[in-house]
Amino acid sequence: FFSLNEKFIVEATFIRTKKEKPFGMKTTTSRTPLYKKYGELHFEIDGKALKLNVYQNVDLNKKPGYEDYLFLPFSDLTCGKESYIGGRYVDMRIQKGKIWTIDFNKAYNPYCAYNYEYSCPIVPLENDLDIEILAGVKKFHD
Repeated sequence: FFSLNEKFIVEATFIRTKKEKPFGMKTTTSRTPLYKKYGELHFEIDGKALKLNVYQNVDLNKKPGYEDYLFLPFSDLTCGKESYIGGRYVDMRIQKGKIWTIDFNKAYNPYCAYNYEYSCPIVPLENDLDIEILAGVKKFHD
């Protein structure tokens, strides 16, 4: 793990996107689970304006207890160096209001980082950050 770093607990402006159609998110296998873009999170780190799309898994959303569950996949400049080459994930829940908190210290590797037989969502290109997120789980092995 990277050391806990409060710089990577950020306040983001949440913008709910309307009329998003479900799409099959690419994975490391032929599986394409249905996701829907739920909204956008706009924030700054080190004065740099950044944006991530946050997604909702269509099937998981129907299960009791997961109605407010959101998926935030991202990649950054640590990928392939200090962190897993395929990016990392942050699990979130729907938050109230327009200002949401993202805690990158909770970023974790997809299961495929540990075993290639798992089918893991591939981070969408629009969620590639042009900075280093030195928080959360590091690479499992070299």
